[in-house]
Order: sequence, then C-alpha cells, then structure tokens
Amino acid sequence: MITVTLGTIPFSFDRAINWLDSLLDTGVISESVFVQHGTTDVSALAKYPFVKTAPIVETNLLMKTIEESRLIVSHAGQGLTRGLAAQGASFILVPRLACYKEHIDDHQLWFAQGVEKLGIIYCMSLDNLEQAIKCPPPSFKGQIFDEPKLAEHLMQIYPVRS
Repeated sequence: MITVTLGTIPFSFDRAINWLDSLLDTGVISESVFVQHGTTDVSALAKYPFVKTAPIVETNLLMKTIEESRLIVSHAGQGLTRGLAAQGASFILVPRLACYKEHIDDHQLWFAQGVEKLGIIYCMSLDNLEQAIKCPPPSFKGQIFDEPKLAEHLMQIYPVRS
C-alpha cells in the first residue's frame, strides 16, 4: 500500500492529485492507495476502486496506516516529516509551492532541501515522483532534528523584543 498525505491547511494541492492520477492511469501505481487530502479535491481519483480517501485522519490512525504502507508520499510539513522519520518509514516529500498557490511561501521546499542532506528524497516533478515510486528509498534510519527543538532554536535566533 502507498499512503499519500497532503496535510490539512486550507490550500488545495491539486498538483499532487494530478500527478497521482497520472501514475494510477498509466499503471505505475497498481496497488492500494490511501490519500489523506485535507481541502484538496480528490474527485479525479474516484474512478480507481483501490484508492481510498479521507480529508482528515486522527493521528493514531494515520500512523498505523503509515506503518502498514510500503511507501509514504507526503507534503513537506515539518511535523509529519519528523513523525515519519521517527517511525522509520520509507517516505518521499512533495513540497507545496507558493507559485501554485499551495501555500503562502516556499518554506516546505526550503525544508525539503535542508533534509535532503540526511538522505530524504523530495520530488519537484512527475518524473521525479515516478522514479521514487518505482525505486522507493529504504526505511529512514536517522534523526531529523537535534535538540533544541525548532521553536526553541528560532527563539534563540530571533529573540522577542519589548
């Protein structure tokens, strides 16, 4: 099974669904797929009986689904990426981009570029995604963040001014 997670922010991620539709249509993906899609329209996937979708999934259920999946295709949200890494999942990131109105800026791309040095793959094109699905990365065996936690680190760099 492949699990696709698009997050829950109120921005559509149509590019990811279009890519998924293309990979299903061409038979690159022929196994069961679970898509957590947030506010993104997934009606294009309704024609595939082995694709299940849900806008929002409780964290425990999502982590159980991830555990049962051979591959996770995820937006490049820091929280979920950290959870995938901690679980030792095989995953790839597809960053949301501001130029497609998928987010307010390109912080997901910057994050994906930052964790690439740890061996985490991110995809910027349909061809990249197809290759990653055909030859998925091994289960992640590293650690993404060292202490201090990101919020604490940012507070040290950008102290609160009175």
